[in-house]
Amino acid sequence: MKKPELVALNDGKGNTISPSLPDGMKNFLIDIDGTITEDIPNEEPERMSTCLPFPDALETINKWYAEGHIITFFTSRTELHREVTEEWLKKNGFNYHGLLMGKPRGGNYHWIDNHIVRATRFNGKFTDLVLEKTDIEVFKK
Repeated sequence: MKKPELVALNDGKGNTISPSLPDGMKNFLIDIDGTITEDIPNEEPERMSTCLPFPDALETINKWYAEGHIITFFTSRTELHREVTEEWLKKNGFNYHGLLMGKPRGGNYHWIDNHIVRATRFNGKFTDLVLEKTDIEVFKK
């Protein structure tokens, strides 16, 4: 499935700004190790080709893909692991649009962006996403 066409935007002053996805579309950035399969460190690459996907992850991610959302895997694996990772994703039937290697290791991510960012911490099972109110850190006004 190809990526959806982006919607052109401007800042109200006639200046073009970064485009956006159509309403209702999501850009999923999904970690691999510990999220869609067991947590395998880069220091043990021999395990990357033999691990099994979490069944609920495969089903949910492929459902999101079929609904037209963009699926990009974003992993701390290095470029040296790209081939084994792409082969594993294909062998296990994951549908996706992109694979970004070299995510910083260590967790405790704090994403700052000029676009809407929603973070969902994986806690053992992929299910439908629900809206829930929570406290967030914001820049002081």
